Amino acid sequence: MQQNKTRVLVECAVMVALASALSMLKIYDAPLGGSVTLFSMAPLIAVAFRQGPRWGFAASFVYSIIQLLLGLGSVSYVPTARGIVLCILLDYIIPFTLIGVAGFFRPASDGAAKSVSNSKRLVLVAAAALTVCVLRFISHLLSGAVVWYEITKAGQWNELVMKTGMWTYSAIYNASYMIPETLITLVASPAIAFVLASVGRDRTGGGKTTPKSPQ
Repeated sequence: MQQNKTRVLVECAVMVALASALSMLKIYDAPLGGSVTLFSMAPLIAVAFRQGPRWGFAASFVYSIIQLLLGLGSVSYVPTARGIVLCILLDYIIPFTLIGVAGFFRPASDGAAKSVSNSKRLVLVAAAALTVCVLRFISHLLSGAVVWYEITKAGQWNELVMKTGMWTYSAIYNASYMIPETLITLVASPAIAFVLASVGRDRTGGGKTTPKSPQ
């Protein structure tokens, strides 16, 4: 039991490190925060799907703290204590921890997970990826409306914020990077499903049953 727990901890740590490294490979960096990365959510979706929601949420929470530390420069623009708290929660802790929701798409038991066909596994992983991206978008949407709209408008950093309401502005701005990020994450779904299937075969000896030793 202890050996298995250690193995899962190591796996989670490796996936968090990989996700953090990929998050710094930015395809597009939005001017006021947010970016399109190179498959940074994929490792966390994979570990949540493999190990279930408990480990998925734990790994994703650690990742959210790392993202917060990397994004402290953006937080410094927020002028009030209430705004800082909301920014930390809605831009970092909540949206990235929610990647652990992918664990709920995992088949309920190890036996069920091993028997899932490749096509069904792909559908489940894609559904998990889409769900966590939508949840992340909603969290950023709330932050953009209740925290960043007034800050941006006061700074007059772009014309869009002067022409639209807070919800429209936040939706357009956050969609500008979350839609590409979602599409990239969905593109990674077949690779995630393939890796999960390969690991499953390795753990079961390629589907062969090891005979029991005589008693």
